[in-house]
Amino acid sequence: MPTASLSPEQAFGEVLRELRVDHQLSQEELALACDRHRTYISLLERGENSPSLRTLLRLATALDVMPSEILRRVEARLAGR
Repeated sequence: MPTASLSPEQAFGEVLRELRVDHQLSQEELALACDRHRTYISLLERGENSPSLRTLLRLATALDVMPSEILRRVEARLAGR
């Protein structure tokens, strides 16, 4: 449930989880596709870590979306939309 009080990390995590589920990928499958560990994907989804630019690009490739689309969704989530 989006709220303006989310941290950027929490908003990113929510967007990442939504995209992963929409693509019917497990955390492990996404991790393998972007050469990261499953626990790191979990940390991202829980808003406990921030991705590097390199990781953002790898996630976008694995999820078949533009990195700018991920960031657009994060911005919208932070704005409460």
